[in-house]
This record gives sequence, C-alpha cells and structure tokens, in this order.
Amino acid sequence: MISTALVAIGHHFGIGAADTAWLISVLYLASAVAQPVLGKLADTLGARRIFLAGLVVVFASGLIGMAAPSFGWLIVSRLLLGVGTSSAYPAAMSVLRDEGRRVGRPAPRPVLARLSFATLGCMAVGPTLGGVLVMLVGWRGIFAVNLPVALIAFVVGTLWIPADPPRALAPSGESLGRSLDPLGIGLFATALTVLVFFLLDLAPPVWWLLAPFAVLAGLLAWWQLRRPRPFIDLRMIAANGPLARTYLRHGTSYLLIYCVMYGYTQWLEEARGFSSGDTGLLMLPMSLAALVCSLLGARTKGIRGPLTLGCLSLTGGAVLLFFFSGSTPLPVLLLAGVCFGVPQGLIGTSNQAAVQAHAPPESIGSAAGLQRTAQYIGAISASSLIALAYGQRASDSGLRLMAGACALLGVFLILLTLTDRALRPARGVRH
Repeated sequence: MISTALVAIGHHFGIGAADTAWLISVLYLASAVAQPVLGKLADTLGARRIFLAGLVVVFASGLIGMAAPSFGWLIVSRLLLGVGTSSAYPAAMSVLRDEGRRVGRPAPRPVLARLSFATLGCMAVGPTLGGVLVMLVGWRGIFAVNLPVALIAFVVGTLWIPADPPRALAPSGESLGRSLDPLGIGLFATALTVLVFFLLDLAPPVWWLLAPFAVLAGLLAWWQLRRPRPFIDLRMIAANGPLARTYLRHGTSYLLIYCVMYGYTQWLEEARGFSSGDTGLLMLPMSLAALVCSLLGARTKGIRGPLTLGCLSLTGGAVLLFFFSGSTPLPVLLLAGVCFGVPQGLIGTSNQAAVQAHAPPESIGSAAGLQRTAQYIGAISASSLIALAYGQRASDSGLRLMAGACALLGVFLILLTLTDRALRPARGVRH
C-alpha cells in the first residue's frame, strides 16, 4: 500500500524520493533480519505463538504510523511492521510441515499455492487499496488499516491455527539464547545495515562503507562456520546448490518486481501527473494478473516452465518501460502492469515449491525465512536503484535508467533458470 503514498508523504514532510525510499528500505531491512530469526523461533517455540506475537507488533506499528508527528516516527512504524509481518510466512511453512507429519505426507503443491495466493493477494491489492485510502482519508490511512487487519488476524489465528506441538528447545538441554545464535544475528543485522547505508547513497557512492561491511561479513562467515547450530547454515547452503540458486533467483526476481511496484508508481504520479487513486487503478491489471497466474502456476507439475515464463515476462516488461514517456498511451501503461503481474504469480509460487523440495524438513521455517530474506535484499536493492535513478523526483530519464538495469537483470534470470539442472522434472527430488 505504501507505494501509492510515497509522493503524498514526501509532500507532507517536504522531502524527496531519495528520502522516502527509506520507508521501503527500513521495512525490508528489518524483515531481512527478522524472517530467519522468527523462522528459527517458529521451529523452536511453535508457529502459532510466533505468528500471534508478530501480530501484536503489527498492531503497535499501525498506532505509531497513524499518529506519527514526524518522518522519523514513520521510519519507526515501518521498522516494527517489518518485524511483525516477518512471523507470517515462516510460521505458515512450519504449520504445513507439522500437518504433513501428522498425515504422513508433504504438503501438496495446491496447498502451497494457496499460501502463495494469500501472499500475492495482499501484495496485488496493496497498490490499488493504498491509492484509494490516500485519496479518501490521506496517507495516514495506509498505517491505520493495519489495526483492524491485525485484530482480525489475531482472532482468526487464535481460533484456527492448530496448537503448537511439543518440541525441545535444543539438543542436550541447550538454552534458547545459545540455540538462536544472538552473536550471529547481531553480525548479520549490522552487516546488512551497513550495506543498506551504502546502497541508498550511490550518487556518489560512499566507498569507505564497503570496508566495515567486508569485515563484518567476514566475521559473520567465520562465526557461522564455527557454530554447531548457526543462525545461517552456510555449510548447508553451500552444499545445497538447488536451494542456493533458488535464493539467488528469488532475490533477483523481486528486485525487478519491487522496482515496478515502487519506481513505476512514483513515475506515474510525478512524471505523468496521475493521482494516487488513479495510480492504484492503473496497477490493478498487475494485481489481477498476479492472482490468476499464482493459481495457474499451482496447476503445473514442474517448476522450470513457470519460472522461465515469469522471467521472460519480467524482461519484456522492463524493455517496455525503457521506451515509456509522457506520451505513452494508457493501454500500454496497463500492459506494463500485466507484464510484471505474471511473474509475481509464477515466480513466487514456483520458488516456494523449490524451497519446499530442496530444504531440510527439520528446518523448513528457517529455510523459508531465508527465502524471504533474499526477497527483501532484492527489495532493498530496488529502492537503491530507484533512489539512484530518480534522485529527488521521478522522471522519464530516470525510468529509462531503472528499466535498462532491470532488462539486463532479466536476461541474467533467464540464463540462471534455463541452466539450472535441478529444475528438470527428473531431478525434482528432496535433498
């Protein structure tokens, strides 16, 4: 929803696109760290507890954002929202794993597709709903809407999510703190924060920030390799090529998708002069295409075909954006949204199935959290690309710069997908 409110927020506080990009980055920075942490907690303490606790944080974020007296408080609200919502996906994957153990078989592809459909449904209606809220009640409605959503989800979760099965906190009586690896979490969060500060100020780049990032990344790798139960199991990821390539593919795909979700909407408002409500309606074809394709992707037996089609659609959409200007006809604007809606449905569902197929069953919550971490690193990179392309205001030349970079990444995605032997049907087995 925030995508159609960035311009209004910038005008209210007297700041430009490069500053409002922090509303994107801080949420995804918090999510990138919190997803694997809460995934591990869901594996350890139980999915239901973690999901409900996350909703409490989401409710608090809505209160702060609704009443924020300054832009800094909006940053706090988005940070809390990133932490709170990070409980949903890994908790859901843990619930599916526990249910699979109860019935004696893994979750079928259509069940995974419904989870993806729920996620995509929220992402898909977000720009449209956000535009309507900004038009009717102002940008604060973007934050206020989290209050009833969190309350409803808490009640429904309490009634419907199965009770958490008993499980030991850690082997050999290891404490919860030691099993969670707080030092690893701290190193990862600090390294990622430094990287985000570097990425968000690329004109010109602050090169010296790469030195502390390299040191922190090296310390993180050294510590994770020494730990018997690391925060990020680098050995497992290095030995599990299909899973590692799924993370790379997922993160790169969503870099392109978020460039459109945030960068394209800003261009529609600032360069083309559409209102927030009109922009939300213009993004509706993207939303509908994402929902339809998520259902169609669930009906396919393979993973490679839907991924390839999604990557081709991403690349084609980026090429189309490259030629946009102030005189681009309305039907072509709508077609661009469809080009980016198709991969949202196909890529999200297919990569989710790939994680389910290749991740170790006992740590599916952590693996799912790392998948979302890859997605949010892509989102952070997208906000950096948007800030570099636009500066303080969206423009035709900035859109072309962003679209050109996305087209090159789309070609890389196509090659990565076509050359991945693990995506062939004969190799689609659990590792």
